[in-house]
Amino acid sequence: MHGTHRTFVIIGAGLAGAKAAQTLREEGFDGRVILIGDEHEHPYERPPLSKDYLTGLAGRGSLLVHDPSWYATNRIELHLGQLAVAVDRTVREVRLGDGTRLPYDALLLATGAEPRRLGIPGTDLAGVHHLRRLAHADHLRGVLTSRAGAGAPLVVAGAGWIGLEVAAAARALGTDVLVIEQGPTPLHDVLGPELGAVLAALHRERGVTFRFGTRPAAVTGRDGMVAGVRTEDGRELPARAVLAATGVTPRSALAAHAGLALARGGGIAVDAALRTSDPRIYAAGDVAAVAAPGGGARRRVGHWANALHSGPAAARAMLGLDVTHDRVPYLFSDQYGTRLEYTGWAPPGSYDRVVFRGDAGAHPFLAFCLRENRVLAAFGMNVPGATGAVAHLIREGRPVDPEALADPAAPLGSLTAA
Repeated sequence: MHGTHRTFVIIGAGLAGAKAAQTLREEGFDGRVILIGDEHEHPYERPPLSKDYLTGLAGRGSLLVHDPSWYATNRIELHLGQLAVAVDRTVREVRLGDGTRLPYDALLLATGAEPRRLGIPGTDLAGVHHLRRLAHADHLRGVLTSRAGAGAPLVVAGAGWIGLEVAAAARALGTDVLVIEQGPTPLHDVLGPELGAVLAALHRERGVTFRFGTRPAAVTGRDGMVAGVRTEDGRELPARAVLAATGVTPRSALAAHAGLALARGGGIAVDAALRTSDPRIYAAGDVAAVAAPGGGARRRVGHWANALHSGPAAARAMLGLDVTHDRVPYLFSDQYGTRLEYTGWAPPGSYDRVVFRGDAGAHPFLAFCLRENRVLAAFGMNVPGATGAVAHLIREGRPVDPEALADPAAPLGSLTAA
């Protein structure tokens, strides 16, 4: 599978894009591979930015997807620090911000997502942070390791995965943390109240303060610097810095301007082969919205495992190989030395009961979200090796015995046996 005279362009030099480029070469593609990234950094992995890199336990080099020399060795043409500003589908060409025009025979959009802004007064003050890129993590780590503002907490707006991971990293560095969350528990819209309460307890045990049921109304300052946060319920809270951690927005504007179909709720609509409404253009990673396993509405999965697997899947599809990208969603997080894993998808309202295998107050444990005794998702703390069996239960879609599911002595792999 050589394709010497073909050019494949990848927009987005993150994990999905870099792994796609790697897969093209591993599958024997000999044509041009062009990788475009709007950061000056070589492709790197983002999960450590809110964990070990933020605390200083991981160095910059450990984040890289490949050693920088790998790209030249494998003839990957890098355009770093360049923004792709337009895709002309008629002539099959990508235009960069500096005017460069790059032809393509097949194009992969792996443009990722960007942090949502708070959209309230005071967000232009120094000390308001977002966390998505290396530069963001460097700036935030400088705040957390500085004595400036000591005595006031880091205020985290949003108790999602990033907000909780940064809260844990900040506590590890000795910084007080206050988390403001509109919902009744952390990650309420993802995990539901039962598991959200478990996460709240994990953080409270380490000194994190929560204010639920409200949102920041304004960031207040002094001499151009953050000094506090005023909430919608009228509280005035001191702050040494503010982290906006209220989710992300898919970077689908390039696709929209090119006339590609978008999914309801955001993201680029793709089929099971990650092909967009243009058969020569594919999408992978955070920006791609694909139908859930077993059908159902399209959704984006904005986590490391999806980028790791969808980039190579899209590359194989670009080469004309038979591809079906229908992996069960999976994510992991590390907080206070605790390994958290979530497999599947079961927001509140989709399940009718939660079954615990083990004691949620004493790790390890697994918790299963069921509907009519069918497993929709599972959340675990310090339970290595369970992901494959859980994904199998979800894919099977057969009813299970809740008592057996709750019994640690019953092997998960046997619960749906005929």
